[in-house]
Amino acid sequence: MALFKTANPALGPEAFRSENAAFGEAMTISGTVNKTGILLLCCVATAVWSWNLFGRSPESVGALTLVGGIGGFIVAIVTVFKKTWAPVTAPLYALLEGLLLGSISAMLEVRYPGLPMQAVVLTFGTLAALLLAYRAGVIRATEPFKRGVFAATGGIAVFYLLQLVLGFFGVRFAAVNGSGAIGIGFSVIVVIVAALNLVLDFDFIEQGAAAGAPKYMEWYGAFGLIVTLIWLYLEILRLLTKLSSRR
Repeated sequence: MALFKTANPALGPEAFRSENAAFGEAMTISGTVNKTGILLLCCVATAVWSWNLFGRSPESVGALTLVGGIGGFIVAIVTVFKKTWAPVTAPLYALLEGLLLGSISAMLEVRYPGLPMQAVVLTFGTLAALLLAYRAGVIRATEPFKRGVFAATGGIAVFYLLQLVLGFFGVRFAAVNGSGAIGIGFSVIVVIVAALNLVLDFDFIEQGAAAGAPKYMEWYGAFGLIVTLIWLYLEILRLLTKLSSRR
């Protein structure tokens, strides 16, 4: 099962273990692509709704951000532990995350006009470029590559968790979160790591289809890819915000 190792927590090494399609339809790459498209539409729909709502009622966005962020996190955890529920929980996750992304993007649009759209273009541009590179064999998800991305992602996750906990005690990492050279450098590294997770996700989905995983795993594979795309978008948004604040 070493082939299924990935840094994405939603597509971890246990995701396909004991999963097979001995009876019924099997997971396919094209089916996973279609499911990813559906999840993207769900996410965009609620993001546009929350964006427009901000224009009419800015004070309501705070509640939507909490609902989307906390609700999306809970649904993501449920999906990871109950993969068979993915046909229902994956679209729900996308809808909730859309509320979060639309609210955050609308607030940043007021301060930095055009910045959210730049982040969207860069996110999907990165997805397309890495997918082409992966399909062409330019980038290969070798074991050393997987271990390196996994370690880097784990380190970032631990740092974010530590930052959250210490924040309750008034400890702030001003240099890392600021718009100085250290802050921008850190964001660049995180964006690169998030982008490389896409390569691992492509490989993981491909291997899952080759292993004959059950049909519902298409939803789960699409869910994992959406998790990475949302993370990448938020990190690109953070980087662009830091760069814009320097002007």
